[in-house]
Amino acid sequence: MAGIIQHFVLLEGGKTDPLAKKSLIFPRYQQLDVVRKLLDHTATHGVGYSYLIQHSAGSGKSNSITWAAYQLIESYPASLDLPGAWALDAPLFDSVIVVTDRRLLDKQLRDNISDFSEVKNIVAPAMRSADLKAALENGKKIIITTIQKFPVIYESVADLSDKRFAVIIDEAHSSQSGLASDKMNQTMGSGGDPDEVDAQDKILAAMQGRKMRGNASYFAFTATPKNTTLEKFGTKQSDGTFKPFHLYSMKQAIEEGFILDVLANYTTYKGYYEIQKSIEDNPLFDTAKAQKKLRAYVESSQQTINTKAEIMVEDFMDNVVNAKKLRGKAKGMIVTQNIEMAIRYYKAVQAELAKRGNPFKALIAFSGEKEVDGIKYTEAEMNGFPEDKTRKEFDKDEFRLLVVANKYLTGFDQPKLCAMYVDKKLQFVLAVQALSRLNRSAPKLGKRTEDLFVLDFFNSTDDIKAAFDPFFTVTTLSEATDVNVLHELKATLDEAGVYEWSEVEEFCTRFFDGEDAQTLSPLIDAAAERFNVELDLEDKDKIDYKIKAKQFVKVYGQMASIMPFEVLAWEKLFWFIKFLIPKLKIQDPNQDALDELLEAVDLSSYGLERTKLNHAIGLDASESELEPQNPNPRGYREGEVQEDPLEEIVRSFNERWFQGWSATPEEQRVKFLNIVDSVQAHPDYDEKFSENPDPFSRDLAFEKIMKDVMLRRRKEELELYKLHSQDPSFKASLYQSIKEMLRNSTLRG
Repeated sequence: MAGIIQHFVLLEGGKTDPLAKKSLIFPRYQQLDVVRKLLDHTATHGVGYSYLIQHSAGSGKSNSITWAAYQLIESYPASLDLPGAWALDAPLFDSVIVVTDRRLLDKQLRDNISDFSEVKNIVAPAMRSADLKAALENGKKIIITTIQKFPVIYESVADLSDKRFAVIIDEAHSSQSGLASDKMNQTMGSGGDPDEVDAQDKILAAMQGRKMRGNASYFAFTATPKNTTLEKFGTKQSDGTFKPFHLYSMKQAIEEGFILDVLANYTTYKGYYEIQKSIEDNPLFDTAKAQKKLRAYVESSQQTINTKAEIMVEDFMDNVVNAKKLRGKAKGMIVTQNIEMAIRYYKAVQAELAKRGNPFKALIAFSGEKEVDGIKYTEAEMNGFPEDKTRKEFDKDEFRLLVVANKYLTGFDQPKLCAMYVDKKLQFVLAVQALSRLNRSAPKLGKRTEDLFVLDFFNSTDDIKAAFDPFFTVTTLSEATDVNVLHELKATLDEAGVYEWSEVEEFCTRFFDGEDAQTLSPLIDAAAERFNVELDLEDKDKIDYKIKAKQFVKVYGQMASIMPFEVLAWEKLFWFIKFLIPKLKIQDPNQDALDELLEAVDLSSYGLERTKLNHAIGLDASESELEPQNPNPRGYREGEVQEDPLEEIVRSFNERWFQGWSATPEEQRVKFLNIVDSVQAHPDYDEKFSENPDPFSRDLAFEKIMKDVMLRRRKEELELYKLHSQDPSFKASLYQSIKEMLRNSTLRG
């Protein structure tokens, strides 16, 4: 107990907060257990190991990282024969480096660790490369940086090979996806006199730089390990599989009440669209690509967004605001496909709130500047305060909805969130990360699983189940990646004749001698010119080549740090191809025609139907095993292209997204009478129809009134609305029947 009080207990709160407003934080069992096991393993095995910690989102990883960082700087070897051990009374690690892609965690860690430590200024934030360099050279005990700022060029850092590091990586899958982690390893291991080695040695040094350094141990925390993350940081078993060093699963966290089940109340909507031709011609298009393009066009239409925004705001008002969830403090998040759609949604939400007298405010979150309809937008300008204040402002009671695209889908802890409205494709890791924004418990507000709900306009419940299943319990990797694919890819790239191997050799020699990028461009440009022009490659061959080039760079970039052997030719080609890819120009041969497609159609109607209501998505409790990266070369797959006339594409699109009316005869009668009442209540009914002596203008007025009535009733009478929009015979019969009913009621009146 004394050890827990000394090393774990934390008084959480601001420095100026009164004691009554501060919280005493004790470690949960999984937090205490993982820190103790990490310390024990380092003490008995020394430096140079990798550890994968799979802890569920919302289970307190930030505090676990804090406790691990603070205690690793005081970790001592159990014996002198361990790797990295200098003396029994000397700590194993000179510095602990915490790498995170969440800037808020930086401040949180600094505050927490400073609360623990009696020694001042042991924590150094390194948000700039110069800060990182200074912190490493000056021997700061704990250095906190972001993955974007970590890659300090290793030549600029003093010789660090005689120092030992503990590297704690927050959300390892995102931090370790590419070259940033390579530079991380280079920074910590470059030593020797550069004048004594030739170009070949420099290349080999760079290869070795991407290896997991023997003078560093890696502690990777994530809720959603990918196959490459498991292979890089996981513990290899005797049967060749890879497993996490420590596990606290989503299933266990939910069962223990540490997090809430975000899939307990899942509601899905399906969109129904009708489009029509706006040109007389009937050109041919690639059917599959045209259908995909049309759906994207419909989903990004302002009409579609307005319809969904109306449902979202209405639902949030009814089920959150008026229901006074979380004692009237509950919040919601709207997740959109991209920044442009986020801006359009934000405007639509603002309009809906204005209709209701602005009962609360909404905010938007996105990075950078985005131009929409000729106007440039930034988050700060739209919200009315600096971008770095959004998180804090959203915590205020006046702001209830936050519209996002990608920002805040990871690493955003807001316990008051209980509603999410999704209009974005969510797959695999992103689905778990995004929806887990809701899972934070809030005991002081009485937050329960019953308070959570998701309205999803894009994904099915089966899609979400497939995304969550691999991470519900333990996630393992079946076997190591077969790197032989690199042999095949290199052979294919060599045979194409895009580059001469002498060019690759010359580029690497000059590149590793530190030559300026501009002087190297002619070598890359010569290869690019062959690809783009001189070889006269067909479009499909260009696409195939670029796909394979990207696959080579991706697979080699991820595997170079853990391959047990080194292939010099792979390393050389990696650097050459990496700079060549951006200059390879490709074009889908059908792209121009597909762009013309959107000029040839109009969205005539749009409706939504709820397909699942408060559905509980059950997850598979068995162990989940991922497969390694596909060992086969990828490339252009040209199947048999089906081309159809535009008219047929429009018809089949409407047929897919707009289907029949299943109401019983009695239900049909009631709906019919309701429509008649709505027509009579229309503001134009008396003047422009009932009392209009001109039969031609009266018919035009009737058409307009019926269209208005059906659009307003589309949510309640969706199937009827679909038939009305799709079937001209049904529409004519319906209009005639309603006219007859109106004529009879006038005569009776």
